[in-house]
Amino acid sequence: MNSIINEITADQLKDDRSNFKVGDGVRVHTRVREGNKERIQVFAGIVIARKGSGIHETFTVRRISFGEGVERVFPVHSPNIEKIEVDRESVTMRARMYYLRDRIGKAANKVKEKRLYEATKAAK
Repeated sequence: MNSIINEITADQLKDDRSNFKVGDGVRVHTRVREGNKERIQVFAGIVIARKGSGIHETFTVRRISFGEGVERVFPVHSPNIEKIEVDRESVTMRARMYYLRDRIGKAANKVKEKRLYEATKAAK
């Protein structure tokens, strides 16, 4: 049964959506329909989780807005997502970064960045 579902949903999978990982800073461009108008809305933040597989794969993006933590869950292969830009690459040791929920202020956005990690590694 599972192979039949995989065959049916294979043509709906997007190829360009797997270039980010947990801990990366991303900008998700989503299509928003208001009446008969359509516009692009950007949600920027840190990816704290990726779950599922195939057509059911989702990722959670968290950001701090006016001092309050805001999280949104996006389906990776949704047709309403225009594109996903990676702002900052990171080096993480975890599959989920739920511990960022407990942090306040600048510490809530503090993730070990890849370019800084490589620079300190090369200096040693």
